[in-house]
Amino acid sequence: MSRVIHVLTGCTAVGKTELALRWAEARGAEIVSCDSLLFYRGADIGTAKPTRAEQARVPHHLIDVCPVTARMDVTQYVTLARAAIDGILARGRAVLVTGGSGFYLKAFIAPVADEVAVPAALREEIRSRLEIAGLTALVDELRKLNPAGLGALDVQNPRRVVRALERCRASGRTLADLQAAFDALPAPFADCRVELCELVRDPAELDERIAARVGAMLKAGLVDEVRGLLAAGLRENPSAAGAIGYRETIDFLEGRLPESELAAAIVKNTRGLVRKQRTWFKTQLPEH
Repeated sequence: MSRVIHVLTGCTAVGKTELALRWAEARGAEIVSCDSLLFYRGADIGTAKPTRAEQARVPHHLIDVCPVTARMDVTQYVTLARAAIDGILARGRAVLVTGGSGFYLKAFIAPVADEVAVPAALREEIRSRLEIAGLTALVDELRKLNPAGLGALDVQNPRRVVRALERCRASGRTLADLQAAFDALPAPFADCRVELCELVRDPAELDERIAARVGAMLKAGLVDEVRGLLAAGLRENPSAAGAIGYRETIDFLEGRLPESELAAAIVKNTRGLVRKQRTWFKTQLPEH
């Protein structure tokens, strides 16, 4: 039997969860999450995580796999997704990957991580230098290591500059050489045929769905959920703490945002995320 991975993606609040459940039920499939926040135990309401009843309808994978203090990266994700997908296919069942997190989604269509190992000591040295000497010093060092130029690197983005310098220092290679080697890598799931589908809605309808979902989250206890996650160490994971829904609620709990403005802030930022997602899907997804 051929190895096929069905992938359903789309913007936040577009309706992926219910469609995925119906499709999986009709075809005897199991669902593998491709959402960067569903990994975390206890982050339920703010992530619109499938409910226990929904998860009981169809077997789900890669949900609640780590505490909110842990950081997930794409390399870990690929390892976990590969194990889940291999198991599903071995059972003779269909695979449905669903989610809208672009970086993790890209693992099914292209290489996502190179093979450069950065020693912890080097990483600490560069980050300490960023704090002491500033971003300009790191960019200057990068330019010396890359006399042919820095390509499309965003030199105003500290995280990307740090990552680029780490990789150049650790490998002894230029960014251009590293990019060429990366482009030659196979996609993590190159041995599978990926059938990709994007769910879309009229923008005005999606705006209404976002507002309704935010209202439902707050009514369901989002504030109490965030209060509990903060006690569990949410701040140790900047990616989770900075996620839309959580960061605004933290601002409210810490007195930086009035309660009367909380819902509107989450709605506004979610709509901004959706605009970015639409651009990403348009420019990064293959024909689908």
